Amino acid sequence: MRFSGEITYWRGPAPYYFVPVPDPECTALRAAAASVSYGWGVIPVQARIGDTDFTTSLFPKDGGYLLPLKDAVRRAEDVDEGETVAVELTVDT
Repeated sequence: MRFSGEITYWRGPAPYYFVPVPDPECTALRAAAASVSYGWGVIPVQARIGDTDFTTSLFPKDGGYLLPLKDAVRRAEDVDEGETVAVELTVDT
């Protein structure tokens, strides 16, 4: 799936950056979650922003999902809080 989203910052207790997944894509993710989710509803994914591929897990939040952005991804793509990024996402099965 492909979507764009704005990078947001969450202070923590462990600070992190996320890209919220838009509602239409969340609908498809919720359908897949039952067969791929582990633990407390996280969904393992392969993601790409710009030229950077990475592996992570989507976090469930308020009925949607958040894509965590590792510092290495943000540095490689020179992106930060408030910027909009294009994301390619594949659910790991």
